[in-house]
Amino acid sequence: MHTEIPSPHSPARKPHPTSPNAPAPGPARPKTLAIVNQKGGVGKTTTAINLGAALALEGLHVLLIDCDPQANTTGGLGFRRQKDDETPRLSLYDVLLGPTTLAEAIRPTSVPNMMLIPGSNHLIGASIELVSAPRREYRLRDAIAAHQQPFHFILLDCPPALDLLTLNALVAAEGLLVPLQAEYFALEGISELISTLDRVAQAFNPDLALEGVLLTMYDDRTNLSQQVTANLAEFFGDKMFKTTIPRNIRVAEAPSHGLPVGTYDPRSRGAEAYRELALELLERTGIQKPKSPATP
Repeated sequence: MHTEIPSPHSPARKPHPTSPNAPAPGPARPKTLAIVNQKGGVGKTTTAINLGAALALEGLHVLLIDCDPQANTTGGLGFRRQKDDETPRLSLYDVLLGPTTLAEAIRPTSVPNMMLIPGSNHLIGASIELVSAPRREYRLRDAIAAHQQPFHFILLDCPPALDLLTLNALVAAEGLLVPLQAEYFALEGISELISTLDRVAQAFNPDLALEGVLLTMYDDRTNLSQQVTANLAEFFGDKMFKTTIPRNIRVAEAPSHGLPVGTYDPRSRGAEAYRELALELLERTGIQKPKSPATP
């Protein structure tokens, strides 16, 4: 491949000191990762659910925030779609548009230590409604900073679009976790994403960096997968996760039961892969897991 993309290793530049949108200082935050790729069908939601669950099963406190109007993370954790005549549950939409706090919208999940801010189809209109709102890019970051309950990780499942919802996630995050399939167009898609990372870092969030690139739905038996993997590894170096997520029927089945694969079938290849990813992420971040992890 010959796609030229900006280096993920270059340091972020500081925002202009006179920017009227410069974020107000807040309390120390947990490790906040935006799971993002503007290409759909690469495993963002699957990774958000199963990585979050794997971390929680290791005893860490995790908050998932469903930033996607499709609300697949919400549905995949057993929260059914509501009917039009039902009182809507509080969701990220209410947090972004106010005055709902993060604490008011948080819902427990079936996994010990893992909580959820649900998504909602109302988020479809949020990008339009936020256009004229003050601090529109910082709404999610402000909500997280104001929240008092401690979490080790906050995982943001982003929509497959570079809109105001994704921008809010990028401004709130410390790092990007990018799921990719080992296919020919992988580098072309990530080129735009790395450019967006650089622009967001310059304008809004100088701490934003690429946390890692994760190969999903991986099949190392094909020559194409091996070639793409080699090209990605050459470019990203240690930004590539050593763990890969294989194609696995149990991972595909689990959302229909409203469960992550770590509790649906803990001994499956998919569950083992996400546990390996969780442990690799802990090693990368230096976050210590508790001595007594939860059991599925």
